[in-house]
Amino acid sequence: MIDIKIRKLNTEAQIPCRMTKHAAGYDLYSANIQDIIIKSGKVGLIPTGISISLPAGHEAQIRPRSGLAVRNQIGILNSPGTIDADYRGEIKVVLFNFSEKDFIVKPRMRIAQMIITKHEEANFILTEKLENTKRGNGGFGHTSY
Repeated sequence: MIDIKIRKLNTEAQIPCRMTKHAAGYDLYSANIQDIIIKSGKVGLIPTGISISLPAGHEAQIRPRSGLAVRNQIGILNSPGTIDADYRGEIKVVLFNFSEKDFIVKPRMRIAQMIITKHEEANFILTEKLENTKRGNGGFGHTSY
């Protein structure tokens, strides 16, 4: 377990939490004071009212909630969104309304989930040739041998 410093930026902000003991994602809540309407086929940038300080070597991935997707056809446009360890601004979620009707984001609504992950630094080594594999350079859908 790691410690993550978190700051509330307004009175509507809520600390992310897991809904079950073994959930991987921490639910993120909207921090709007009034309803936000996302028109059909449009995008809304939804505030969470929080900022965080992640340890070096970690990122927070912002992912859609399956319940919003199934029941309301609401997703995250840049999924997963990435919060880097050196970002200190407010976490905002880019919700997209895939449905044919408007969607209302109520204050303190669960809008996304946040997964904390480790990542590695990479040293890219330029080469003229890569080792062969069974798949080779086959494109999308090429893994059915």
